[in-house]
Amino acid sequence: MQPRNMSMSGVVDLAAVKAAGEAKAKAEQARAESARQGGGGAGSAAAGAVPPSALVIDVDEAGFERDVLQLSNEVPVVLDFWAEWCEPCKQLSPLLERLTVEANGRVVLAKIDVDANQLLMQQFGIQGIPAVFAVVAGQVLPLFQGVVPEQQIRETLAQLVQVGEERFGLIGLQVDPGAEGPAAPAGETEAPAGPYDALLEAAVAALDAGDFGGAVQAYKNVLADDPANIEAKLGLAQAELLGRVQHMNPQAVREAAAANPSDPQAQIAAADLDLVGGHVEDAFGRLVDTVRVTSGEERDAVRMRLLELFEVIGADDPRVSAARTALARVLF
Repeated sequence: MQPRNMSMSGVVDLAAVKAAGEAKAKAEQARAESARQGGGGAGSAAAGAVPPSALVIDVDEAGFERDVLQLSNEVPVVLDFWAEWCEPCKQLSPLLERLTVEANGRVVLAKIDVDANQLLMQQFGIQGIPAVFAVVAGQVLPLFQGVVPEQQIRETLAQLVQVGEERFGLIGLQVDPGAEGPAAPAGETEAPAGPYDALLEAAVAALDAGDFGGAVQAYKNVLADDPANIEAKLGLAQAELLGRVQHMNPQAVREAAAANPSDPQAQIAAADLDLVGGHVEDAFGRLVDTVRVTSGEERDAVRMRLLELFEVIGADDPRVSAARTALARVLF
């Protein structure tokens, strides 16, 4: 994907909807209020500061208004639309994160996974990723698409900060570098919040006994306390898959899929059987083809099932990587 450089002139045009005098007055009032509350001392200023980790956030559709639109009234918010399968994203995202932290509260980076947030992708009219936008005082501004040189990103962010300050009176966030706390020694991790080993063992026992509903619940219990638990995520995906195919009539399912190649539910059921039978590429290919010929809610249902099957196999499997690339070609 070739970079598409976006002019910052659009930012100035949108900012003109607010009078310069009003913006400057707002900025002065905010600074005066900050000075009154903090007394000008470094220790007082830190009381309302945020840790550096708060400068880079993950955002979804449910939290977009709170985490982006409202926050953009305090600081320019840069939107990074990305996906796990997107190789250029893996080059751009770390660079954006580093430059955001270096900006020290003058911008915030909001990362949006397009696979999990299709509605936002559609609302922004995104045709390819990575795609970078900004939101300043509720105004949405396109910045650039694709991987661009670091110096160009620095210049773009500097212009964005300048527009936020001069046109909208945004003074950014105070950052307290010490708010993160000391790093844990190498090899040490925080103690788990619950008896995960016992729950995971119970889930495996339920799977072995064919109690897929019980296994699903046990894995969900782990994820309720530890949403990032990889073993529980994998186990949940497997248990749900086995539960779905448990009472299927394989012959009837395959006949229905063959007779209705564009029926999303028929293809989803057949893909589940393919995967359980060890035909991984067939399952992935079937659903990618179905995404190609469907649209709207039906397409979303097929895409989400495909992502669930990726979880069953594991992100590191080359067959998953190949299928992600094929899905990207269909979607974008």
